[in-house]
Amino acid sequence: MTARFLTPFERLGGREVLHRIIDDFYARIDADAELRLVFPDDLVPGREKQKLFLEQWLGGEPLYERAHGAPMMRRRHLPFAITVPAAERWLAHFEGALVADGIDEALATEIMTALRPVAMRMVNTREVEGTEDGGST
Repeated sequence: MTARFLTPFERLGGREVLHRIIDDFYARIDADAELRLVFPDDLVPGREKQKLFLEQWLGGEPLYERAHGAPMMRRRHLPFAITVPAAERWLAHFEGALVADGIDEALATEIMTALRPVAMRMVNTREVEGTEDGGST
């Protein structure tokens, strides 16, 4: 009999824990005046999609794909101007939600290490030096 390794989703604590983390994360996004501008007015649909996507991405059920098809994350994020600083803030808020929930440090590091390239892949706008609005040329 071979040993079965637990997925990051299982090690995290499953759906209930993930949903709690994402709810905290979205509260942090809502409170961040600068980053909030990158998000649509209504955060609820995005929060719900994030729950489905991250469950699947962390090794849980493929609920996102069943509901929305293949993730195509970069394409889905193109309507939003995402800069490197915005992606960094997004990552910091997600890490803050993991820490606030008491997630094991090694698991949090593993998740953040894997999530960083995903977040950076969403960057689609470079900031223009000397502007505050992050507009592109």
